[in-house]
Amino acid sequence: MISVVLVDDQELARAGLRTILRQPYGFDVVGEAADGQAALAEVARARPDAVVMDIRMPRMDGVEATRALLAADPAARVLVLTTFGEDAVLAAALRAGASGFCLKDAPAEDIQRAVRAVAAGDGWLDPAVCGRVLRRYRTDPVTDPDAARRLGELTSRELDVLKLIGRGLTNAEIARHLVLGEGTIKTHVGRIFLKLAVRDRAAAVVFAFDHGVVLPGEPSPMPEV
Repeated sequence: MISVVLVDDQELARAGLRTILRQPYGFDVVGEAADGQAALAEVARARPDAVVMDIRMPRMDGVEATRALLAADPAARVLVLTTFGEDAVLAAALRAGASGFCLKDAPAEDIQRAVRAVAAGDGWLDPAVCGRVLRRYRTDPVTDPDAARRLGELTSRELDVLKLIGRGLTNAEIARHLVLGEGTIKTHVGRIFLKLAVRDRAAAVVFAFDHGVVLPGEPSPMPEV
């Protein structure tokens, strides 16, 4: 059972999420908050496996709440829910430490999969807006003087894997593309996370776009079959 805290200033939105994230589907909503400030106390109390966070809220918005949650507990897992067209805000949420984002009007099954992925330590980037959101990183570059050193620690194979992660491929697709076993890819991914000091797949994608490993508009490779 995956424990979840819901953070949204609209009761109707939280009620809809409660319907989607019910115990018969493997979820247990252990807390709710109507703004980011209240979310900090609620998450500290409930210590959920995942936090489902709205962006636009009074007192403290989802970006600031995500940043504060991760500062208090680096292991916190946040899935941001938003509406179409908030690309810049979503980019800021990823930089704040969110593990992924999903559109509010996504199918229930997609929201369930997203929460499961985030709770399991993976990232979830909604394909409907992923490309546009990640392109924001090239219009607002981040200065990280240590990035070149960390990238330099990657082997050529690890750099290949990072590029494919940045293009949105799963481990299984990367394995087929590079003609390697999926277990080998998982090992590479773990080493990439360690060397780059990133916590999950979403953070690795952000790093790849922030530091020019993957460029906006670059076509995704087709996995070999």
